[in-house]
Amino acid sequence: QNSMVLSAAMFIVLIGLIIYLHFVKVDQESLLVIGSLGIQVTSSYASGKESTTFIEMGQVKDVVINEAIHMQKVIYYLCILLQDPGDPQGISEVVPLFQSSKPRLDCLIEVYKSCQEILEQRKTAPQSS
Repeated sequence: QNSMVLSAAMFIVLIGLIIYLHFVKVDQESLLVIGSLGIQVTSSYASGKESTTFIEMGQVKDVVINEAIHMQKVIYYLCILLQDPGDPQGISEVVPLFQSSKPRLDCLIEVYKSCQEILEQRKTAPQSS
């Protein structure tokens, strides 16, 4: 009977580990910004599964570095501010990026500068009708 309990426990742990690797453990996160199309955010999990989110450039109001205080530490993270369709000056949603990898501030600043360059080009480019 002890071996049966041990086998059941090992089976449950194995299933839990597979679920963790497939749905929780993020291996890599990437951000692709194309000024004329939008922003693609991809998360690759340890199991090989990928999750991709696409945000149209027309919805993007700005990209910012935000800060939060957690357990006596200041944590910095990159966010996409989505424009409120009803109010051009308003923000409808804040989409945080790189939640699993938590890059350092100097890395976030490099990504932020690149995003701002692309957003600035989009604003100065002539609008096609």
